[in-house]
Amino acid sequence: MPDDFVIARNPEEGTSLPYILRVPYGERGILLKARETWPRTSKVYCHRMEEWPADAEIVERVPTRACVRRGASIDLVLDRGRENRSQFVMSFVRGGRQVIFWQTARTTKQARPAVRTPTARASGLPRVDIVVDTQERYAWSFRDHQVETTRARLAAGDYAVLRGGEVVGAVERKNLGDLVSSLTTGKLKFQLAALASVPHAAVVVEDRYSQVFRHEVVRPAVIAEGLAECQVRFPQVPIVFCETRKLAQEWTYRFLGAALAAADHEEPATAYFADLPAAAPLAPREPTAAEVRAWAQAQGLAVSDRGRVSGEVREAFLRAHDPPTGH
Repeated sequence: MPDDFVIARNPEEGTSLPYILRVPYGERGILLKARETWPRTSKVYCHRMEEWPADAEIVERVPTRACVRRGASIDLVLDRGRENRSQFVMSFVRGGRQVIFWQTARTTKQARPAVRTPTARASGLPRVDIVVDTQERYAWSFRDHQVETTRARLAAGDYAVLRGGEVVGAVERKNLGDLVSSLTTGKLKFQLAALASVPHAAVVVEDRYSQVFRHEVVRPAVIAEGLAECQVRFPQVPIVFCETRKLAQEWTYRFLGAALAAADHEEPATAYFADLPAAAPLAPREPTAAEVRAWAQAQGLAVSDRGRVSGEVREAFLRAHDPPTGH
């Protein structure tokens, strides 16, 4: 039977890989440094280590059902109800350096959706200047696009574009965990209210909507109902599910570009129409024969069903509809 799968804290100071793993493959097992304790939202980068520290602080120890190598990967099945299946994939990068990624079926689908993001400029703009909120952690870089980012405190959203010093477009970014947390605590409604004050705003979620119905802490019906209520209350601020971090970034880039282009068009258009001379008031319109006939029939006056309306009936209509004059 395979040994236990063990996760411990890496005692090495200043490391970007704060956890160490013992994968029960072979006689001694494989020792790895890792960035996370489980690949929940994306693939986890791992690096080989030579020796297990004697003073390692154990974080988790789980019995293993199976640990089998298949080609360049090791399939790991743990003896627990959830987060029990994963895979360690061996690969090589430039220079022949070996890299190891820890993944699940979910993170594999998220990391490699069957799409390729375009490189065309957003709304044809040569560059989009995006302001990133100072409290935004692990911000998108937009490195594949013509974007210049700066940091500043934003009153609404995590990413915004400005025109004339005013925010004209804003996007609040969330992963599914953050979305559910802010929804159940009531924070999301305050965020939506702030976004509603921006001409163009949205909430973008780095996950699929289907994952709402697989949530294991909050009842899916509670999440779905809460999201529906938020959209009814704030219909001008859409909540968009974009499947992956990369696609969420792409959607945000396009949305903010469109918001900026709309602001660029709105400003000269407003000035143009404001400068138009005021038109003279129109003279009152002469009533049609059909209008006079309908009024006369309602008043019980004798009038033909077709043809010309007599001058007496028309004069009576005009007297009845003349505005009263003051003396």
